[in-house]
Amino acid sequence: QVQLVESGGGLVQAGGSLRLSCAASGRTFTNYAVGWFRQAPGKEREFVAADGWSGATAYADSVKGRFAILRDNAKSTVYLQMNSLKPEDTAVYYCAAEPGRWAPRRDPVYYEYWGQGTQVTVSS
Repeated sequence: QVQLVESGGGLVQAGGSLRLSCAASGRTFTNYAVGWFRQAPGKEREFVAADGWSGATAYADSVKGRFAILRDNAKSTVYLQMNSLKPEDTAVYYCAAEPGRWAPRRDPVYYEYWGQGTQVTVSS
């Protein structure tokens, strides 16, 4: 069993930066794919970024070049560095983990473990 805890959300002005953390307890992330998703009010959950245990990464077109997913296996933590934030990035951000997945995964249905979410609000 893996428990995921997100942190680092908050209120930031457009153009600013935030770094979200997703810490795992119970197991390490070494052989897991980890993904970040977000959900804005009235919208469906959408893919943001993912990291397979192979080191390969994938990003949504809307965040490519602005966001980066970083993994620290020694700390069992995955980060989402968010730069040049826009008001449309406002959402609850969730991390998720899929055991044994070597490639990044965009489809949320395959992820087995989810965190509770952290709110990111970007003001204009």
